[in-house]
Amino acid sequence: MKNTIKALGAGLVLSLSTQAFAAENYVIDTKGMHAFIEFKIKHLGYSWLKGRFNDFEGEFTYDEKNPEKSSVNVSIKTASVDSNHAERDKHLRSGDFLNVSKYPTATFKSTKIVSDEKGEANIHGQFTLNGVTKNIVIEAEEIGAGSDPWGGFRRGFEGKTEIALKDYNINFNLGPASEKVELILNIEGVRK
Repeated sequence: MKNTIKALGAGLVLSLSTQAFAAENYVIDTKGMHAFIEFKIKHLGYSWLKGRFNDFEGEFTYDEKNPEKSSVNVSIKTASVDSNHAERDKHLRSGDFLNVSKYPTATFKSTKIVSDEKGEANIHGQFTLNGVTKNIVIEAEEIGAGSDPWGGFRRGFEGKTEIALKDYNINFNLGPASEKVELILNIEGVRK
């Protein structure tokens, strides 16, 4: 009887450990810069102005069997904004836009993930920018996963969302065609 109880106890511990470790932890590969946070906004309604943030970090957990149990956390240094034009970037860092001296960091923290069988998901979460936190949804798609040449394991996703500038107290008048900005995240994570 004691051996049966021990075996059941060991089986329960093994089962719980397997469940506890079903989710894998990843760090976003900013060291090798295999990740990008980009944006695009219409310029006067005539063309697209594109840019990116060069300094950010983050991590995510991913549970292949239960993707809804996954999570994402990202932190962006807003002063790293880069639109390929020094004077414009200086203006973007000012109080008219990102107000980087007062709010040096933007963050995203997921709160819920709704996925489908195609590897696509809606990542719900709280995005903080310019001192304002709002709920947003990132439409995400898994790009791929597998071993890398350095003995590690990687997983990559692309995500897109659109935010209204006025929702984040960015009220500089860029015209009616430029009230919203699209954020594009290409994230490659290295399994810890």
